[in-house]
Amino acid sequence: IYLHYLFDLWAARWRRHHARGIVILVRHADDIVAGFEHQADAERFQAELRDRLAQFALTLHSDKTRLIQFGRRAATEREQAGLGKPETFDLLGFTHICGRSRRGRFLLFRRTRRDRKRAKVREVKEELRRRMHDPIPSQGQWLRQVVTGFFAYHAVPTNVDALTAFRYHIMVLWMRTLTRRSQKDRTGWDRINRLADQWLPKPRILHPWPNQRFAVKHPRWEPDAGMPHVRFCAGGAQ
Repeated sequence: IYLHYLFDLWAARWRRHHARGIVILVRHADDIVAGFEHQADAERFQAELRDRLAQFALTLHSDKTRLIQFGRRAATEREQAGLGKPETFDLLGFTHICGRSRRGRFLLFRRTRRDRKRAKVREVKEELRRRMHDPIPSQGQWLRQVVTGFFAYHAVPTNVDALTAFRYHIMVLWMRTLTRRSQKDRTGWDRINRLADQWLPKPRILHPWPNQRFAVKHPRWEPDAGMPHVRFCAGGAQ
């Protein structure tokens, strides 16, 4: 309720009365991403948001708040200016990247954040050590839950490589765990592949493209009406 008053209502009013172009606002808890069609709008919004937060004795996180060029026209404009590829930003466990489809059209890539994936793999490694001497079916059932849970959140379009890598890391950890149970154990890739086929789900996309989900909720929305190309990423208030 507090952030709804402090940010949501204020930002919606700012968009109606001050924005000169398209503005898209996304907030999850205290993580905020705002997309602007015009850079001037982004710069003004950032400055006035700082003033708004100061009224409540809050500040933007200096390390996580950035103004970046991002979107459909960002790559072309940055290349013309000799600035290199567009920057990326992180939100809700994904790194968002400007890319192109096989047909050369703009495509938003979402990839699992590397630090989140590494942290999950370390967590599985520690738990497998505790479960080292459990029966293989018990280990398999638990690992199936782990991989299924990871896929349930991260199986978005353009992220299949991260799913494949995560499953592979789990297979490696499982193989190492089995070989350490006994000096006589000779578990190799042939066996671990069979176990993985039996217990671990294979990578597949489970979630629709964002525009497909949006079209279901807003059937009259026109997907090509506009694509803001400046992103203001706020990493939370302090």
